[in-house]
Amino acid sequence: MMKSIEEVIKQEKPFETENQRALINLIYTCNYVSDLMNQKFETYGISQKQYNVLRIIKGAKESVSTSYIRDRLIEKSADCSRIVTRLVSKKILKKERCENDSRLVSITLTIEGKKLMKKIKKDKELFQLPLEKLSEKECKQLNKILNKIR
Repeated sequence: MMKSIEEVIKQEKPFETENQRALINLIYTCNYVSDLMNQKFETYGISQKQYNVLRIIKGAKESVSTSYIRDRLIEKSADCSRIVTRLVSKKILKKERCENDSRLVSITLTIEGKKLMKKIKKDKELFQLPLEKLSEKECKQLNKILNKIR
């Protein structure tokens, strides 16, 4: 049987409003899913934030700048430059100065980075695990609700 948010967080007194209950439930669930995803990404030697950067670069199909990446990040507070630097040190990304303007940096996936992304894409469990208990219809409903919240 599913536990209520009150049971999960061991809340003894009831929430003041259903709105408050839903908000706490949303925040708790977001962190729960994020933790699950981070555990899975750790098996690939990267973090969820690093994967997000790799996904953006792969989707661009050409070299990109850090500002391009920053504009598309799921988590806006992530330090894009630091994440890129870590991925360069892991030899997953390649950074080159632009010929026309040395202040600009061009970022691309390395061969190792492309291999890693193919490997992750094949991992069906990674993206299904957090929502495996929901039907396709429920996922559509959830997406509508999340879109409405934003």
